[in-house]
Amino acid sequence: MKKALLGLGLLLLVALAILLLVGPAATESAFNRVVPAQGAPPSEKARALHRQLLIADLHADSLLWGRDLLERGTRGHADIPRLIEGNVAVQAFTVVTKTPRGLNIERNEATSDTVIWLALAERWPPRAWTQLTERALYQARRLERMAAISSGKLVLLRTAADLSDYLERRRRNPAVVAGVLGIEGAHALDGDVKNLDRLFDAGFRMMSPTHFFDNEFAGASSGVDKGGLTKLGNEMVRRMEAKRMLVDLAHASPQTIIDVLAMATRPVVVSHTGVQGTCNNRRNLSDAELRGIARTGGVIGIGFWPTAACGSDARAVARAMRYAANLVGVEHVALGSDFDGAVTMPFDAAGLVALTDALLAEGFTEAEIAAMMGGNTLRVLREILP
Repeated sequence: MKKALLGLGLLLLVALAILLLVGPAATESAFNRVVPAQGAPPSEKARALHRQLLIADLHADSLLWGRDLLERGTRGHADIPRLIEGNVAVQAFTVVTKTPRGLNIERNEATSDTVIWLALAERWPPRAWTQLTERALYQARRLERMAAISSGKLVLLRTAADLSDYLERRRRNPAVVAGVLGIEGAHALDGDVKNLDRLFDAGFRMMSPTHFFDNEFAGASSGVDKGGLTKLGNEMVRRMEAKRMLVDLAHASPQTIIDVLAMATRPVVVSHTGVQGTCNNRRNLSDAELRGIARTGGVIGIGFWPTAACGSDARAVARAMRYAANLVGVEHVALGSDFDGAVTMPFDAAGLVALTDALLAEGFTEAEIAAMMGGNTLRVLREILP
C-alpha cells in the first residue's frame, strides 16, 4: 500500500513538473489557433485605407496565457508587435479569472475551475490560487509592468485625459498601443461589491456581470438558471456607473440584458459577440437586444470566431457587421475580436487588414469602416472614462 501511494505521489510530481514546463505553451497552441489564409490577399485599396484607420478592439484575453506581450509571439493571436503591425491603436485586455470544465455555450455549472491549472503552471502568487479578485489584480499588475518597460510602446488608459494625450502622441508615432483593462465576469469580485473599488484602483474600466456561468450578481447566457440581475448585481451596476466603468453585456443572459438596460443611464457595450441574424445560437444577440444596447448610445463588438460569425473567414465577420449596421446603425458597431480567447481565428492581430478588405467588399464606405473599426469605440471611451 505504501509503495502504491509513493508511486502515485511520484506520478503526480512528474505530471506537475510537465505542467510547469510545457503546460501554458502547449495549451495555448492547442486553443488559440489561426486558420490558414484563404482567398486572394487584401487589395492595395484596403491596405491604404487600413493604414489611415484608428483601430480599437474591445476584447482580447492575451494576459491569461503567461506570454511576454512585448515580444512577438509564435503562438496565439495578439501581442504588442502584432498589434502595432495590424495598426491597432487601442486594445482592451480582458482578464479571465475562472472557467468551468467542459466549457460550452448552452449550460455550465460554477462548481469547477480550470484557470487554477494555468495559475499553477505560470507561477501566479499563492493568493491568486484561490481568490478570484487576486487573479484579476495579478493580471493587471503584469500589464502594468509590461507598460513600464515597453519604452513607450504600450501605455495604459485610465481616464479620458489619458486617451486624449495618447491619441495626440499617436499622431506623431503610430508604433504605440494603448491598453484598457476589462474583466470577464463579476465573480472576480469574490462575492463582495466592495472589491470593485480595488479593481477600479488597479485600472479596470470595464466589466461584464457574467462569463460562462451564473454567479452571485447575474445570470449568464450559458449558465444553469440564466436569471437576471440579483440584488447584489443591481448594486454593482449602480457602483460601476458612478465610477464611470463600462458595463459589458457579453455572455449575459437575456434577462440580465433586460435588467441592465432598464437601469442604465450611460452607454452600455458588448465587448465580443455575434448576432443571431447571421449566426443563430444562444451566445449571440437577438435583434431586440441589439436595439436595446444601441438605444443607450453604446456599441456592439462583433467577434471573429466561428460561434460568433458562423464562418471562419473575414467575410463572415463583415456579414455580421453589415447585419448589425443595417439594424441599429453603423455608429453602434465595433470590433470585439476575442483574440486569445481559446478560439480559432481567421487571422491574428497583424492580419487585421483582411477585415478592412472584407468590409470594402461588403459595400461599406471608407467613413463607415473608420467608424466601425475604431471611431465608435473611441467615442464611447471619451464619454465614459472618468
